[in-house]
Amino acid sequence: PTFSAATGKKGSMMRRSVLILLAVLGTGLILAYLVSATAPERASVPPNPQNQASVPTAASSAVPTGAQRFVIVPGQSTVTYRVDETLFREGNRIQTAVGTTSAVRGEVIVNRARPAESRIGPVIIDISQFKSDSERRDNAIRERWLESSKYPMAQFTVTSIKGLPATYQDGQEISVEFTGNLKVRDITRPVTWTGTVRLDGDRLTTTGRTIIKMTDFGFDPPSILFLKTENDARLEFRLIATRQSS
Repeated sequence: PTFSAATGKKGSMMRRSVLILLAVLGTGLILAYLVSATAPERASVPPNPQNQASVPTAASSAVPTGAQRFVIVPGQSTVTYRVDETLFREGNRIQTAVGTTSAVRGEVIVNRARPAESRIGPVIIDISQFKSDSERRDNAIRERWLESSKYPMAQFTVTSIKGLPATYQDGQEISVEFTGNLKVRDITRPVTWTGTVRLDGDRLTTTGRTIIKMTDFGFDPPSILFLKTENDARLEFRLIATRQSS
């Protein structure tokens, strides 16, 4: 068969178009491969248990006859740390870093007739929720130093309370001493807190303060080029608990 010049020209243009299309597709596939091969791998982020469930608390124990159960109110209670930092870039100026969390759970058994028989159940604190005036500091504590993203829960188990009176008058503030075991990360150490208790009707206020060393709990004080933190951490708590009906 014979073809006209127009037909030959049209066929040549079609072949050229097909070749151009194949070249574009091939270039796209090569670029896609290069991008996927060189892109940094995205690390998987484990789910934050704080976003999935409330802070766990110890199972409620039986309340003795004549006693009352008070439950800590997280939104009104606080646990605070205070740590001194030396700033090398500012002539070794010392400032105090302060971080606070309200993620606290626990309960207190109060015996009004026999105050000395009152007791505090395990107090559980989500230390991954500590917040200071520096988001950078908070993230560094969670990821590098305290590693509270890995070990979010700290627990204080009271073994004895000194200073409780034989009788109690409502509204009276009593100076006490709490002795027990503090668990941070996977290390448990004996700790004594000095503080106060005050009972006003259905509201119980408990305060306490102590000093711990970071190295006692398996982590070093934060230290970088322009900043060094002291090993001593001053801890404080103010717990508000309300009476639960039986």
